[in-house]
Amino acid sequence: MYRWQKLGRVFNPGEITGRPWLQTFAQAPATLLFDTFVRVYFSCRPAPDAQGQFVSYSAFADFDRRDPTRLLAVSQQPILPLGGLGTFDEFGTYPVSVIRDGDRVRAWYAGWTRCVSVPFNVSIGSAVSHDGGCTFEREGTGPVLGHSLDEPFVVSGPKIRRFDGRWYLFYIAGRRWIMDAGRPEPVYRIRLATSEDGEHWTRLNRDLIESRIEPDEAQASPDVVCVDGRYHMFFCYRHSTGYRSHARGYRIGYAWSDNLIDWHRDDQRAGLDVSSSGWDAEMVSYPHVFQLDGVTYMAYLGNGVGREGFGLARLEGTLLAREQGAS
Repeated sequence: MYRWQKLGRVFNPGEITGRPWLQTFAQAPATLLFDTFVRVYFSCRPAPDAQGQFVSYSAFADFDRRDPTRLLAVSQQPILPLGGLGTFDEFGTYPVSVIRDGDRVRAWYAGWTRCVSVPFNVSIGSAVSHDGGCTFEREGTGPVLGHSLDEPFVVSGPKIRRFDGRWYLFYIAGRRWIMDAGRPEPVYRIRLATSEDGEHWTRLNRDLIESRIEPDEAQASPDVVCVDGRYHMFFCYRHSTGYRSHARGYRIGYAWSDNLIDWHRDDQRAGLDVSSSGWDAEMVSYPHVFQLDGVTYMAYLGNGVGREGFGLARLEGTLLAREQGAS
């Protein structure tokens, strides 16, 4: 089992003032490293409108590279405006994943729109920044990955990676909607698309991670890092119903692979669970694993899927490489 030392909640949206578009939630953390600081992108919400409807924006917080628990600054505005009338991202950008590409910073994000019979639908869009990741511009008004015959709805949760010159976009795709006490709930699984240029994508068109707790298990936030040829995925999973609770809420899982396609699930190895009390006692979810100056960290969400912000944990030791006996 991997062991993580929890460093506490490092960002609480309730403590941020002067930004009416950032009132609650700090979801799906994703990092971009700079010489002196670590930029953490996340998604947030303003207060609901008169009809009780929300929108979501993406923003960032900068932390001291020498002490990544110390907050330095928060973006003055969202990194990307909402989409136009009728677009796939008219009502929100959540979540976002970023990567450097030459002198640009590129982002893949989930854009969502409202529906009638179900609350939302989601597709994946792309954007680019020419100012170091402070603001982004859409690369088009439509999605990069939308719905297909095999992935009919909720194409979301992008995590962009580049290994050996090839682009990998891990994401989730909906399997079906189910009704729980009169409320529609989506069931989704982890998927993969690959690209040689970061522009044109080929979908694998199959689930990467098998279900464990139930056939309709939902999975999200597939974050992958590589150590000496072995790939490590940390993700989150939940029950299909009643998941806004301690007993059936999100937990963090783990899988490993030698080829990025065939994955071996071993949740006992994940090593990070809920606390006995406090901001992450109900659930832990949406892990983001990153390596900083020889140390491996995990940013993650707590109660309410990030309603109260995100925390940070530090790995004790290192992720196991293949020759060290991981299995």
